[in-house]
Amino acid sequence: MGTWRGLRVAFALGSLFMILLIIAYWDDVGGFNLYPLQEAKHESPHPRTTPRPSHSTYTSRSQISSSSTVSTTAPNTTLVPEETAGAAEAHTEEEERKKKLLQREEETREDEESERSRNSEDEREQEARKQRIRDMCSGKDAVEFPGRTRAFEQIPNRELDHLIVDDTHQIIYCYVPKVACTNWKRVMVVLSQSLISPSSGKPYTDPEAVPPDVVHNSSLHLTFAKFWRHYGSLSRHLMALKLQHYTKFLFVRDPFVRLISAFRNKFGRPNEDFYKQFGSVMLQRYGNVSGSLPETAAEAFAAGVKPSFQQFVTYLLDPETERESIFNEHWRQVYRLCHPCQVKYDFIGRLETLETDAEHLLKLLEVDHLLRFPSGARNRTAASWERDWFAQIPVTMRRELYKLYEPDFEMFGYPKPDSTLHQ
Repeated sequence: MGTWRGLRVAFALGSLFMILLIIAYWDDVGGFNLYPLQEAKHESPHPRTTPRPSHSTYTSRSQISSSSTVSTTAPNTTLVPEETAGAAEAHTEEEERKKKLLQREEETREDEESERSRNSEDEREQEARKQRIRDMCSGKDAVEFPGRTRAFEQIPNRELDHLIVDDTHQIIYCYVPKVACTNWKRVMVVLSQSLISPSSGKPYTDPEAVPPDVVHNSSLHLTFAKFWRHYGSLSRHLMALKLQHYTKFLFVRDPFVRLISAFRNKFGRPNEDFYKQFGSVMLQRYGNVSGSLPETAAEAFAAGVKPSFQQFVTYLLDPETERESIFNEHWRQVYRLCHPCQVKYDFIGRLETLETDAEHLLKLLEVDHLLRFPSGARNRTAASWERDWFAQIPVTMRRELYKLYEPDFEMFGYPKPDSTLHQ
């Protein structure tokens, strides 16, 4: 009985094994598919027109998949002439785009290299200008001048009225009349937001929009001369701190050309203040004018009574002039206005290179994104005018005048005007 049961169990297991073998066989040859969803991924999207391969021509599923892929993509690789032309045109456009991109990159590199070269040249020039001042102030040159060795604390407050301070941007500007100071004052007004535009009711943002006659109002600017009123005994200490940490700059000009410009501006046309304070003095002392002078500048000019350039030079050379009062700011020497031996300027600009120097300075001050320097006046006194203006001045007077302004010539690197001094 036990033997019969064992045979039955063995028969059942054998039958089950045979069934599994048959199922596996038919699944391989395609007669019966246990994985219809997986197989569908490998079939061509087009309906089959050929029967499945027989066992004698058996191909694995991976091979069928590869063949199916090739058969479906192969028709797209054969381009008609229109498609070929389109592809060529697209290729040409891509090449042109790449060429333009490379050209722009090359131009950008060239611009950056040019900018670096220009900045390096500007820095070298600035260092040379500052070194020249250091040499003059240290006594290496033979030129002596008043105030060379005094300390900053010894400078009277009234002589610090040209140092304008902008605390917001940490800038100190020493303005020199007749050296683009109107436009630089406009810049300082915009930076300090010290003047409200009547049209907008807000501080000016464009220097060119600031009225030029308004910027010379001293109440607009905070200068070192005003520190005593604001800070009392702490004023000198605060000045020292600001001089140490703020960026300090000034602009200079050929001294003789500056004198000519000052004379043209103040005495070449009616100016009531300058006529009464200076012009009438020159006419009375050096003009051989008989009788009383016209009361107003307009009347004097109408009568042909006005100071000559020679009378102006005589006035500057007269020791009595300085005994009476310090030189007016329009013809006072720069070394007396800005004290370069006591104030270590970070930037020294020149009127002769105003545009490039202004651009460089605004970048140095990190305000070039806020404003642009106003365009300069075209009617500018030129150095070539010196010969004509000094033609009527005796040579001895020219040489005396040079000695008076020699520290400015030497300190700021202007050549000695030999042709003017020896004619």
